[in-house]
Amino acid sequence: QVQLAESGGGSVQAGGSLKRACTAARDTYERGGRGGFRQAAGKEREGVATVDIAKTMYADSVKGRFTISLDSAKNILYLQMNSLKPEDSAMSYCAAAVACGGSWISKTYPYWSQGTQVPVSS
Repeated sequence: QVQLAESGGGSVQAGGSLKRACTAARDTYERGGRGGFRQAAGKEREGVATVDIAKTMYADSVKGRFTISLDSAKNILYLQMNSLKPEDSAMSYCAAAVACGGSWISKTYPYWSQGTQVPVSS
C-alpha cells in the first residue's frame, strides 16, 4: 500500500515559518508530479504548490512566501512556508502522481497523505 507520511507540522504564530516534509514509501511515482494542498474549515480543498521535473507552480496567495521542492534521491517532498498568516490555517495535504506532471487538479493525484493541521495564530 502506498503511503505518504508527513512531518514538520504544528502550530505557529503569524509571521513565523514551518517546513513540512512528505516522504513516500514507494518510488513507483518518482517521475510523477507532487502537490501541496490545503483545506480550511468550511472551504474547498485548494492547491498551494506543485512540482515536477519541468516546473514549479504556486497559488497566488502563497507566491513569494512558500517554496516547494523535491529530493528525488530520497523521495521526499518539502514545503517551506514563510511569513505565515492566520488565513493560511488549514488541514494540509501532500499528494503524488504516477506519471503526470504537477497539476492543480486533485484527480491527477491517486496518492494522498492523511493530512496535518497547520494552525496559524494572530
